[in-house]
Order: sequence, then structure tokens, then C-alpha cells
Amino acid sequence: MRDEKKYKSMLVDQIKEVAQPLCQAENFELVHLEIASSNQEKIVRLFMDKQGGITLKDCVYISRQLGDLIDVQIEHIGSYRLEVSSPGPNRPLNTKEDFHRFRGERVKIWTNELIEEQKKFVGILETVNDDSVMMLVDKKEIEISDHVISRAKLADHQNGEC
Repeated sequence: MRDEKKYKSMLVDQIKEVAQPLCQAENFELVHLEIASSNQEKIVRLFMDKQGGITLKDCVYISRQLGDLIDVQIEHIGSYRLEVSSPGPNRPLNTKEDFHRFRGERVKIWTNELIEEQKKFVGILETVNDDSVMMLVDKKEIEISDHVISRAKLADHQNGEC
């Protein structure tokens, strides 16, 4: 299990080294990359974004280019399925720039420590500080330090999360 996790992490890093320059050259933002498994099949998932949103044509274009680059530049990857898509309405917030860009939006943040007796917060992202974010949750301001954020994403208005 641990070796599998280490292998996937190493593979994600290698694929990012190939995908990042491609995305930048085509004016796309590489939002997230992950390796998943389904029925003994390896799945490489790439989520990208751009000003105005991603189209199906964009996904097909990057998929073809990236598939060729992976096949040529990454040894020992074996067989895999490549999935390229938009991050959708639940876009992950991975960087400080993401938090700045989506200030004023409804977000969901998970923490690895209890803050006011909870680890999951849904509310409006109000302020982004150097080492924390401030959210409005149920009409109450909550400050969350960057180092305790384990995961963050835009909250989906459609699924009753907000």
C-alpha cells in the first residue's frame, strides 16, 4: 500500500513536469493532476482551466498532445487511460493565488485540526492574508491558518452544499 502510494506520487510529479509546460504554452492553467485506479486500470486525470472556461475541443487537444508526451518521456508508466477535463463547479483551491482569485465566492474548506469544534467549513471566502484566510460561516467570521487547511474547493451551489 505504501509503495503504491509512493509510486503514484512519483508518477504524478513526473507527469506534472511534462504537463505544466504544455499547459502554459497553450495558455491553460494546470489545476490538478491525479492518478487513480479502477478495475486494475491506471487512470491519469488532469484538470485544467483558462479564462472563459474549458471547451471539449481544448480537452481533446491537450489530451492528444499530453498522451504523446507521456508515452515518449515517461518510462515504466505501463498502460493507462488519460482523462482531461475542466475542474467544474467544485474547482479545488490549491494555491494562494486560487484563494485570491476566488475571494467573495462560496468555498468549502477542510482542516486537519479542530477549529471551533469542527473540521469542515462552508461559507464565503472574505479575506486572504499572508498565512490565513477569513471566511464568513453562518454570519460568523472564522479565521483559518494556512497550515491547518487540508483541502479546499469552490462549493457547489447545485447540490445543497451552500
